[in-house]
Amino acid sequence: MLSPTTSRPAAPALRANRDFRLLFAGSAVSVLGDQFTLVALPWLVLRLTGSAATLGLVLAAMALPRAILMLVGGALVDRMSARRVLLLARSINAVLVALLAGLALTGGVSMPVVYAIALGIGVATAFAYPAGSALLPQVVVPAQLSSANALFMGMRQLSMFIGPALAGLAIGMHAGQAAAEARRLGLAFAIDAASFLVSLGSLWLIRGAAQGQSRPRMNGVLTDVAAGLHQVWTDLPLRAFMLYAAVVTAFVGGPIQVGLPVLANSRLDLGAASLGLLMTANGGGMLVGGFLSRVVARAANGRLGVLVLCMDTLAGLALAALARVHSTSHGALLLAGVGVLAGIAQIAIVSWIQQRVPAAMMGRTMSLLMFTFMGIGPVSAALAGSLLKLISLGTLFAGAGLGLSAIALGCLASPALRAIGSARADGAGLNA
Repeated sequence: MLSPTTSRPAAPALRANRDFRLLFAGSAVSVLGDQFTLVALPWLVLRLTGSAATLGLVLAAMALPRAILMLVGGALVDRMSARRVLLLARSINAVLVALLAGLALTGGVSMPVVYAIALGIGVATAFAYPAGSALLPQVVVPAQLSSANALFMGMRQLSMFIGPALAGLAIGMHAGQAAAEARRLGLAFAIDAASFLVSLGSLWLIRGAAQGQSRPRMNGVLTDVAAGLHQVWTDLPLRAFMLYAAVVTAFVGGPIQVGLPVLANSRLDLGAASLGLLMTANGGGMLVGGFLSRVVARAANGRLGVLVLCMDTLAGLALAALARVHSTSHGALLLAGVGVLAGIAQIAIVSWIQQRVPAAMMGRTMSLLMFTFMGIGPVSAALAGSLLKLISLGTLFAGAGLGLSAIALGCLASPALRAIGSARADGAGLNA
């Protein structure tokens, strides 16, 4: 954690950094646009099929290539320019989302097309996520990482607060009128495609340190992937966190990704607007948690691992309570509480990892972190969608939430997880 004296001069320096301003502005527009697709895609699938299992399969179509290729993407980022990789990946995403927008607007969208586009988005994001995570440390000096991460996460959380509500209200404005709703879905995808263009323009203008230099190596890509895995595996607290995050994501990520759209579609009264408001409440909670993060992390006094496990225990109880929700306001209140807990932890965890890992390993380490959240979650969603054929939605939420609480409480016995956030004995990191 940065001391108060270190963090105060960092903010003016960030404002004076042209590359950081470009990266931040382009990412802000892109993240806001992403919220429209995050609401529109599940709603499109449910309207086309009415099947939670199909929604889970679409999410898995994005997850599988992302899971398979994300570590390769991280290795490529470590040997190439992160900026150039990000430009290419976001260009592909822009084309795919624009295609989906055009098909929705003209009434030509079908499930085979949705599966193909979801697969393509998964491939592109396997390279975009590690590239974006590795680019920020190239733009700012290490002492500014905490402030930079706080600004980026605050921006993302603000986008998650504003974007889903706008998307949900726009899509739900003509709920029940199929043609009008299809046009609104197409408009939502078009907004996201336009946001990618803005992001590409800002990335194109970045120069200097953020552009980076290609770093060709004698080793192959798979050898570099293995080296990145070895780096994480030999750092005991980092390894413990990655394994814990993977288990938690597999256990609860899918039920949330599938469960919330099904909850809005089957129980709540505002349709797509309810889904947008639930996501907005969660984003608003994360925004508040982001503001509280530095104070709470400082109060934890190096015991970040204990803090995260205790917050996950509380978050699990809140998720379990979704089993009995039948109104948008009650669901929003619970998800806002979950968001506060998540927002408190995220900035401290990411800054801890970025300051701990050597720059040459940053792309691979961040790709592994992204894999634990964004690669595993949608695979879990496919399983959750299938489970909903056998169990009720309430049972799914209760099992996921109580399971998260049990896992977090059990992990409090792990010395490696409790050591997260503590000072290292030397500059090389903690080894097993």
